[in-house]
Amino acid sequence: MSTRAELEELYTAYLDACNAHDLDKMTRFYGPTIRVNDAPMQRDTVATQFAPIFAAFPDWHWKVRNLAIDGALVSLHFTVTGTHRGAYLGVPPTNRRVAIAQFTVYRVENNLFADVWDLADMAAIPAQLGA
Repeated sequence: MSTRAELEELYTAYLDACNAHDLDKMTRFYGPTIRVNDAPMQRDTVATQFAPIFAAFPDWHWKVRNLAIDGALVSLHFTVTGTHRGAYLGVPPTNRRVAIAQFTVYRVENNLFADVWDLADMAAIPAQLGA
């Protein structure tokens, strides 16, 4: 089992990859049998889910508000922001800034994310875009 400091360092490195929008580097943090919201997924397909959001919001950024570590679980509360510069859900670019809340819990196994449970308020985005 990893120490608290090791888990925090692991997550910080992952967050750096996320905020750099480096899909290849993000993939390196996922276990081979990762589950996302209890659904099994292939490691290579997890990060690609972010591509449309990065295209629509090229400055998409996660800021940690709270981080808690309990055993192999890393729990986070984020503020996520971005500027709408590409089409999103059929809405052409508005250049509006959006901000949402996100809560995520990661279970770490062998220094990789084995499970991710995620709740992001994506439903708030269309209203912030005026859609």
